[in-house]
Amino acid sequence: MSKDDLRDGVALTNLDQPLFDGAGATKRDLVDYLDAVADRMLPGLRDRPLSVVRILRGQEAFMQKNVPRYTPDWVRTVPVWAEASKRKISYALCNDRATLLWFANQRAVEYHPTLYRVDERDRPTHLVLDIDPPEGAVFEVALQAALLVRQALADAGMAGALKTSGAKGVHVIVPVVGATTEEVAAATRALAVRAERLDPELATTAFVREDREGKVFLDSTRAGGATVVAAYSPRLRPGVPVSFPLSWDDLDGVSPGDFTLHTALALLGSGDPWADRMPEPQPVDAALVEEGRSIPIARVAAMHEGKRRARARREADEAVAPAGEVAEATDQSPDVPG
Repeated sequence: MSKDDLRDGVALTNLDQPLFDGAGATKRDLVDYLDAVADRMLPGLRDRPLSVVRILRGQEAFMQKNVPRYTPDWVRTVPVWAEASKRKISYALCNDRATLLWFANQRAVEYHPTLYRVDERDRPTHLVLDIDPPEGAVFEVALQAALLVRQALADAGMAGALKTSGAKGVHVIVPVVGATTEEVAAATRALAVRAERLDPELATTAFVREDREGKVFLDSTRAGGATVVAAYSPRLRPGVPVSFPLSWDDLDGVSPGDFTLHTALALLGSGDPWADRMPEPQPVDAALVEEGRSIPIARVAAMHEGKRRARARREADEAVAPAGEVAEATDQSPDVPG
């Protein structure tokens, strides 16, 4: 095969170049892998605004939301209002093999779709809990925390599927139907708190890292316009791990390093365990929603707590400052009428 290739009408270039430092893989490896999993990966991307993480030669990795000007006309896009930047962003919709191959040729390693489809933006299709073990912890603690979430779901009459994040944690994904963004966000907060109650020595919902005390973090903030890395997506990390489905009944000895750009296809064979293990969409438990509405949104609560702590530190510093320093600071104040 030549250094360049043509697949599904997409010109693929520089395929034998290293993907990135530490990847142990070439751009061809990325293209071949994504091409092989396209039929299994595309259902999770279809009709969802897509963010990708790209890495160009000699540059730092970056997340791309707005499609570049040179995007081909046949790549479907959709405008989405971005409240943070007060502008419309043109997101790609990765609905077919050709688009996925085009992204691969752009060195897009990671694929992060939204939790909603473009035609139903206030109807998330999934509830997500992102389970993040503390730095240096064994992967097993993340799996133990995932089992707490599974139990909390079962107590609410619901069920979800489990996959590695492709980094150091796992995702519990719960397909839902008939709920608004606000309802799903509230239920996610309540689910995290209920899981924490089952074993508060193992898991925490504390958003501020210094408050977690070495526990597994149950992140309930993947709601609304948030994204989550797609099943089977590679991650831009050494060895190029991929986000891979796990079986609730076979977690012994599992490690994120088991699932990489080089090993995942052999493990999959001709199957699609993510589709096979995903429950049918289910109504969100009303009690979860009501409980969640009384739980502060983690990011907002953390912001207010950060301000409170900063104010307390300033007041403490002023209280212990020597009198001479206070007088000197006072002398430097502007000379204005009283």
